[in-house]
Formats: sequence, structure tokens, C-alpha cells
Amino acid sequence: MHIPYTHESIRLTGRWDVRDPHAAVSTTTGAYIEFAFEGRMAVARFDTFANAEPRLHLWIELDGGARIEAPIDSYLRVIAPTDGYHICRIIYKGGTEQDRRWYAPLTGKVSFVGVQTDKPAALPADERPIIEYVGDSITEGVLIDMDYPAPGDVNTYIDQHLRVYQDDACATYAWLTAEALNLRPIIMGYGAVGATRAGQGRVPAAGIAYSQNFDGSPITHGGKVDYVVVNHGANDRSKPAEVYLEKYAELLDIIRAHQPQATIIALSAFCGAFHRELGEMIAAYNAKNGCTVHYINSNGWISPEPLHPYRDGHRTVAEHLTAEMKKIMQ
Repeated sequence: MHIPYTHESIRLTGRWDVRDPHAAVSTTTGAYIEFAFEGRMAVARFDTFANAEPRLHLWIELDGGARIEAPIDSYLRVIAPTDGYHICRIIYKGGTEQDRRWYAPLTGKVSFVGVQTDKPAALPADERPIIEYVGDSITEGVLIDMDYPAPGDVNTYIDQHLRVYQDDACATYAWLTAEALNLRPIIMGYGAVGATRAGQGRVPAAGIAYSQNFDGSPITHGGKVDYVVVNHGANDRSKPAEVYLEKYAELLDIIRAHQPQATIIALSAFCGAFHRELGEMIAAYNAKNGCTVHYINSNGWISPEPLHPYRDGHRTVAEHLTAEMKKIMQ
């Protein structure tokens, strides 16, 4: 039988548009689906009508085991080795930065319709605190794996076509830190976006984009986030410091308005951009607004090159950030 995405056996985590009862839509990597079933088999269903080639990639994980990578398709069948109770998790792993992820038609979206299974089952509650990350291509996991192309591979001449293999939201500092702290992650990362500028996929600047899943779709997780980590600056280096700081403060205002209960952390750019100026601005911002935005200076954690860290670079950042977050959480 067909189980719609609204069924109690299904849970969505991330920035999902749920206005249409036919399908839930997300354009952010790291957004994920969980569903529970009994028996051996279930089929996850997606609306892939507008998805561009090469199609974005998903991680498929059954019962907390190994992740299997697959391109999104209309039907993805999951078969367990034994009968019984099973939980499947499907994660938006990565795609092509240039796909349209803000304005219709959305060619870089996950549009989840539901599940086919004879025996849907109840999901256990996920009561972990929620951490939201607001960042750019580094936060969404761009260019984490650079060793994919083989010599002479025709795809090496089309850089964007390789991104589905090279990008991985689950290998980022954001995902790894959430796992280390037992937090439930919501990731808002878009390539080339900054506090001062729009980016890939026609996504607007962070302050404009924050309150929406994509154009015309207001976020639905307001009032529920426990921690917000902001990591912007790498794409703002062409602007004067005063312009960057002004737009960053505006972004903080918007986040605080939407998440008044959240602990907010400003994490400086890993390339070292504006790290001193940002720390000074945060101190002044707190004094002016009578609030406590925490500042973490990441300068020196990793080398500024490459701009997009590989897996080991993200692990290093996650180790540092986890230690700093523990101090804040205590």
C-alpha cells in the first residue's frame, strides 16, 4: 500500500516544504527522511519530473548500517536480509551547485512522495536537541572527494557534472559535530552564498534566504531549534569589512527573530577572513542588544587552502568545533 509522507511512520528532518500533500520538497543537502516498516521490503517514492542530469545523489541507510550511494529516482527499493522491524534513512548527499534550488522549476530538489509497504510501523521519537547550520558550500559539503575522476575521464572536462560524486553533506564539519554531540542537524548550505552576496542555484544572500526553504516557502521549524551555528565569510572577502559586518549583524537579527530561544554561535570562516573584525563586532552586538551570541574563532584550525576542505579537513574542524560547543552547552 502507498503511505504518504505525512504518515506517522515517516519523519522528515531539515528544511522541508510541506505545503503540498502530494510531496515534501527540500533543496538543502543533509535533509533526510526516516521511515519504519515491518517485513523485508519497502519502496521509497520520489517525484523526479524536474530533476536535472546528472541527478543528485542520496545516501540510503538501513537499520543504522552502511550507507549506500544512489542517484535519486522515482522508486528506490530497500530489502532487508530478515523479517522484522526496520528503519530506513535516506539523506540528500549532494548534487550540482548550479542546479536551480531557489526558483521554480527546482531542478536540484528532493521531492519525496512517500513509501510503499504492506506494514508501516511507528518510529521511535527523536528527542535530540536540534542544531541548525547556516553556511555556504563548505557547510553543504562541496568538493570533499577530489579523487573520483580517472585519467582521461570525459567528465573531468565538465566540473559540475562531477559534483554529485565529489560532494557529501554527511562528511562535513556540520554533520560530524552534530553526531559527536548527539544533536539532530538541520543544514542550510548553498554554494557561493555569503552574508553579502547571492550564490549558486540563484540562491539569495543569507539574510534574505534564511526565513525560507526556497522562494515562496517559509520555514516551518521556527521556535524549535536549540542551537544555530553561522559560518559565513569565505564568500564575502571581496567586500569591505564594514559591509560584511553590517550584513552579518542583519543576519543575526533575522535568526534571533525566528529562533528567539536558540543559542547562536558565530563561527569565523576557516580561511581566516574577517576573524578579528567579526569577534569585535559580536562583542559590540551583544552589548547593544543585551544578548549572548557566542563567537568561535576558527582561524588556524586548518590550512586556508584548499578553500573546500577534504574529509580529513572537515574531521579536524569538527574536532575543534565539538570541543568549543561542549563549553557552550555546559
